[in-house]
Amino acid sequence: MSAIPLSTPETVEEQPVSLWRDAWYRLKRNKLAVFGLVIVLILAFAAIFGPYLTPYDYLGQDLNARNALPSMSHLFGTDDLGRDVFSRVVFGTRTAFLVAVIVTFFAVLIGLTLGAVAGFFGNPFDRVIMWLTDVTMSVPNLLLVVVINASLKSPITRWMEARYLETLNPFYRQTIWVDFILVFGSMALISWPPYARLVRAQVLSIRSRPYITAAQALGLSNWVIIKRYVVPNALGPLIVSVSAGLGTAMVLESAFSFLGVGVNPPTPSWGNMISDGLRVWQHYPHLLAAPAAVLGLASVAFSFLGDGLNDALNPRGSK
Repeated sequence: MSAIPLSTPETVEEQPVSLWRDAWYRLKRNKLAVFGLVIVLILAFAAIFGPYLTPYDYLGQDLNARNALPSMSHLFGTDDLGRDVFSRVVFGTRTAFLVAVIVTFFAVLIGLTLGAVAGFFGNPFDRVIMWLTDVTMSVPNLLLVVVINASLKSPITRWMEARYLETLNPFYRQTIWVDFILVFGSMALISWPPYARLVRAQVLSIRSRPYITAAQALGLSNWVIIKRYVVPNALGPLIVSVSAGLGTAMVLESAFSFLGVGVNPPTPSWGNMISDGLRVWQHYPHLLAAPAAVLGLASVAFSFLGDGLNDALNPRGSK
């Protein structure tokens, strides 16, 4: 009698879960992080499409409706020139996101490059770059921004006016680009040191790993090793820092505009709107409350999102 073969259940190979997919699952379980992500996406949508969906032009004036209280026709009321505050807040979202994204991009680019070089190659690069980092962080942010704006804005404005008189090209009368360039440059110069320090610390930990030694034994150049193996493995903490840095850049831009060294009127900015509303807040509190509330909400949203990303990308923090 032949033996009957026993049927064995088929083994099902489970697909490995990638780091980013696992991080997304962790992030979705964090309600505060999801709330922050939703608010950030709404603000990003308003920055991209909001100016085309607002009921009024952000520069349009209605002197018959000056300082109107919030109503169905003007959700956030109007200012002393009859301009719709809701439309100006929405356009200010574009200004805040534009400054935050560009400033953070250049700050991360500078910090990533200098931090990777300092951590991987060591002295003398490490000593010089860290000295430069300490010097930059020791200079007060506001002082550096004021010096850059005061020393460069007037010469650039005079040069553009001279070019306009020569060419009659209306582009040279659009001095708003001068404000943006100076704000981008000055804020990037004060924002890169934390990223450089973070990347340097990560690279110092990564460069002693076995796969780096193996890559060096295979004869790969240092720059190839940095690009393929060092930088990708240092991106996790950097992404967390960038998410928080976007909110910080928004607050900094608003603070500088509030003090008159950022984006100047008539271009709407949350900072200059808060500055204008602060003078009349006792009589018209809505002029201060609307931009301040949106700025506070954006700052809290980026903070929640940054904390959620930190927990999601850190396996040791999972339960």
